[in-house]
Amino acid sequence: MSGDDSSAGEAPVTPDLPDSPFHTTGTDHITIWGSNEEDTIEFYRDLLGMPLVLRQPNLDDPSQTHLFFDTGDGRILTFFVGDRPSARGQRGGVGAVHHLCFSVDPDEYEDVMDSLEEADHGYNVFDRGIFHSIYTRDNNGLVIELSTDKYEIPDDRRGEVLAKAQELREADGADYAKDEHLRGAIEALGLEVVEHDLPEASAGVGGVE
Repeated sequence: MSGDDSSAGEAPVTPDLPDSPFHTTGTDHITIWGSNEEDTIEFYRDLLGMPLVLRQPNLDDPSQTHLFFDTGDGRILTFFVGDRPSARGQRGGVGAVHHLCFSVDPDEYEDVMDSLEEADHGYNVFDRGIFHSIYTRDNNGLVIELSTDKYEIPDDRRGEVLAKAQELREADGADYAKDEHLRGAIEALGLEVVEHDLPEASAGVGGVE
């Protein structure tokens, strides 16, 4: 079975560019409605380690401040902040942000958990089959996922590897992509298999408490 399941009425899973009027070239930035500057900086800079690289007025509403954080690879996360208290509740539903995911170095994975615990941020850890994830919440209750790869995957081959893992998952009849599908995809594409040493974690479904 191939990864092309369009015959079943579903969009095919493929790393190939779609036949669309244009194509994006990457993620420039994501902007979140934040609470206040102090709490936002405390979580994203002081705990997650994102440098604060720019501060300026919100150009659409100068009464607010616009904070820019480097997430680690030049991709930017920004916040509109003001004189608002942090609120632990998040609204769900269509159009809402479910969670943000940031990558962390596999060699620092256990240090991340220790740091969250020391900062009194609860978290859950899961083996998601093709990656490991730590789930916590920011100062406003937004779910934050901190993921790390189980294997080294070149950035320019990531889409290709995931699409091949999808193909192997379908051929296997599995409900979701698992470790063996990712490893098999890396091998099938002729890439070196380099596995990271990660701690044991609950497998499959679940999320932050």
